[in-house]
Amino acid sequence: MRNRSGYGRVRLAEGIILIALGVLTLVRPNLVFTSAVVIYAILAVFLGILDIVAYARQEVFFGFGPVLSLITGILSVMTGCMLLLHQDAGKAVLLILFPLWFIAHCVSRLTRLNYIRFTFGDLHFYFTMIINIIGICLGFIMLFEPRIAFITLGGVLGLYLILLGVDSVWLSISRKGSL
Repeated sequence: MRNRSGYGRVRLAEGIILIALGVLTLVRPNLVFTSAVVIYAILAVFLGILDIVAYARQEVFFGFGPVLSLITGILSVMTGCMLLLHQDAGKAVLLILFPLWFIAHCVSRLTRLNYIRFTFGDLHFYFTMIINIIGICLGFIMLFEPRIAFITLGGVLGLYLILLGVDSVWLSISRKGSL
């Protein structure tokens, strides 16, 4: 068994934050647009930094694929900073920026599938692939049908964030290593 780096603890923290945010979104959907700008901005910055770290760790081993992780990481950090600096504008454009970030983050996770299969096996590979394909579909639905997104955002997004959190916790406690 390999020694674990601090990155496994970061992935565990990411999972706990995503699960907590998902539960909060399910329990208090009216908070989605009032406090969501700040919460999701911080989450976007945090996940963007993790995507950049993933690029730095995987680029040597997997060639060009992780470059998408770097690009989506930078986009996530930029989106998060914009939402933190311009909260009023953030509320108005949340229906556009959030789906774009959602899609970008899912694409970033899909670029790591070879590494996940190699390190964690087929079960986690398929789980990650399925929830991120669902995430991309949800992102496009939110982007092209904002009314549907506004009505269903709390429930659908809450459940999806919980699944992402479970995925991150699973990665962090895996005995085969840490992503």
